[in-house]
Amino acid sequence: MRRSGRPIRRRRTTVPARRDPFERARDASAAPATLHPYTSYPMATTERDLYEVLGVERGASDAEIKRAFRKLAQQWHPDVNTDPEAQERFKEINDAYQVLSDPQRRQRYDMFGRAGADNGAGNAGNAGFEGFSGFSDIFDAFFGGAAGGGNARRGRPQGGADLRYDLRISFEEAIKGTDKEIEFHVLDRCETCSGTGAKPGTDPTTCPQCDGRGEVRSVRQTMLGQMVNVSACPRCRGEGKIVETPCETCKGDGRTERKRNLRVTIPPGIDEGHQIRLTNEGELGPRGGPPGSLYVAVHVAPHPSLKRDGTELYYEAPISIAQAALGTRITVPTVDGDEEVEIKAGTQPDTEIRLRGKGAPHLRRSSRGDLHVLVDVQVPTKLSKKQRELLEAYAKDAGETVGGGGLREKLGL
Repeated sequence: MRRSGRPIRRRRTTVPARRDPFERARDASAAPATLHPYTSYPMATTERDLYEVLGVERGASDAEIKRAFRKLAQQWHPDVNTDPEAQERFKEINDAYQVLSDPQRRQRYDMFGRAGADNGAGNAGNAGFEGFSGFSDIFDAFFGGAAGGGNARRGRPQGGADLRYDLRISFEEAIKGTDKEIEFHVLDRCETCSGTGAKPGTDPTTCPQCDGRGEVRSVRQTMLGQMVNVSACPRCRGEGKIVETPCETCKGDGRTERKRNLRVTIPPGIDEGHQIRLTNEGELGPRGGPPGSLYVAVHVAPHPSLKRDGTELYYEAPISIAQAALGTRITVPTVDGDEEVEIKAGTQPDTEIRLRGKGAPHLRRSSRGDLHVLVDVQVPTKLSKKQRELLEAYAKDAGETVGGGGLREKLGL
């Protein structure tokens, strides 16, 4: 179990794209139960053709673009792909889809390239400013700060880091839901100084550099005139207070590492890669800062014979040619136990039998999906002498030509 106190960028939890029902689920043993902050990766420094990013032709239809995006998103989503470049690749795929799925932006992109898609056709001629989305970006690039100090902390304590916990559950637990007790280490309030970071009997003092505002201002003369740059105070790091006599237990941080136990409710119907956000259950911020969130990433162990696609479950039922021709009854595994299913006489290969309401539950509705029984008629590769004679008699009676002209037949044996 590893942990880092470094703050991270918060990001939106995304439900993964649906998988192919016949694609084998990722082995859950590859996702150990670890606790760590989210990690951000560097963005790409070069821009590729957006059609090339999605792997489609320039004349691709909207449906083809959407289909390509779903396939790539499933492959590169950071929650299911452990490759260090997955987050960067997924962002590139998502950016390409945002442009090509919008008819107007796609038209501008085809005419003017990326600058046209980002800024509109009218701005295509503004050479040298294609990388800026607005005046604030230009201001930041030239002067290193936001106009008016919009990003300054103004004396607020720094927030704690969001954490992620990888939780493995069984296929049945994902379908029916369960409660899990998890244990992890986290930075929590120091009991010696009650989270202030100051030695008992002392208190943090107002920062003399910023007078408790948490920000400092500087004036610069530029070609646009006099500009005021506002940034976080370097001495108190934007908190407005400093600890002159640090607590000996936490060394002035206001936090110590401790073990925490937490009970997590897993809702019925959760799927591989879904995340559960627990607000205020992450790391506590330094010196009384607000806590972050805990994201529980769920990894579902594959079922030995059932495949899942969203709320739909699939089962391949192998039967013999005799069973398909004459009919039979087979036992099909379901999440509620084995169930007997009738195979009617004359059933053809790839026939689908649907069991209503035997699939996975909807996360936000009380209904359930279906279980699809896919009939797989298997042709025997080896026959006994009697079986061969019976099949040849059937073929002769049906007027069918059989036999591959083997060596024995060519010799008249």
